[in-house]
Amino acid sequence: MNNNTIITQFLLLGLPIPSKHQHLFYSLFLAMYLTTVLGNLIIIFLILLDFHLHTPMYFFLSNLSFSDLCFSSVTMPKLLLNMQNQDTSITYAGCLTQMYFFDLFADLEVFLLVVMAYDRYVAICLPLHYTSIMSPRLCVCLVLLSWVFSMLNSTLYTLLLARLSFCKDNVVRHFFCDISALLKLACSDIYINELMIFILGGPLVVIPFLLIVVSYVRIVFSILKVSSTRVIHKVFSTCGSHLSVVSLFYGTIIGLYLCPSPNNFTVKKASMAMMYTVVTPMLNPFIYSLRNRDIKEALIKVITKKISL
Repeated sequence: MNNNTIITQFLLLGLPIPSKHQHLFYSLFLAMYLTTVLGNLIIIFLILLDFHLHTPMYFFLSNLSFSDLCFSSVTMPKLLLNMQNQDTSITYAGCLTQMYFFDLFADLEVFLLVVMAYDRYVAICLPLHYTSIMSPRLCVCLVLLSWVFSMLNSTLYTLLLARLSFCKDNVVRHFFCDISALLKLACSDIYINELMIFILGGPLVVIPFLLIVVSYVRIVFSILKVSSTRVIHKVFSTCGSHLSVVSLFYGTIIGLYLCPSPNNFTVKKASMAMMYTVVTPMLNPFIYSLRNRDIKEALIKVITKKISL
């Protein structure tokens, strides 16, 4: 097997946007990225500053916000730079680095959503044991394990891709270095790569999704036994934010990777990729803040304190 990479850089195809609309979409994407950064940073700082939010649920939320911030930052700055400079090149090392961190934070998002679903399950179905089960030690361990599994999975994919040879065609038919787009450019055997994606990638999406579904089915059956409409409303209000995020993230992931388009890179595929790389991380802070009384109270408290100073 030839392990030498002939090409030294790739060309990102980018988004299928007409040239006359480039400036409009550049401004739109820049505003979305800045909103993502600002929104997620606000969530993180509010949770750090308000001791009332020092609970397992908000500890996981702060990690999710950090993951969203990094996830969007892996692709958006390069996309904006390419649109501004009209230079779509990316070095071989840069492409592999982008792919590594993209997979890392995508996997981390999946694991954190499962952990948050488990936290809600314990809080609602086992309320008397919540404090003892969701101890600070367990919470930290769950987040650390999420990071470790994400890093191992991303490292494996990156190392397997690094062993491939890339010859003539160096145009990545995507707006970032997506692993599926890169595999199509390889001129060496990709059987092991595809096998690992099938063995690890499929279960990594499906199993966490099933665990989330099972958690919420148990939650629904548990709250249906409660006669108080106030309690039911509070539970749905608490879980609604998480369910909205899960639906946004998994809806686009399943549509993009489990039901792929036969064409290389269509407008539909580009739109769906933008949904989970840009739109979902941008909307998450709004979903959690608008539907969460604790976050809104913490924000008002910080603003009031700043005004009084």
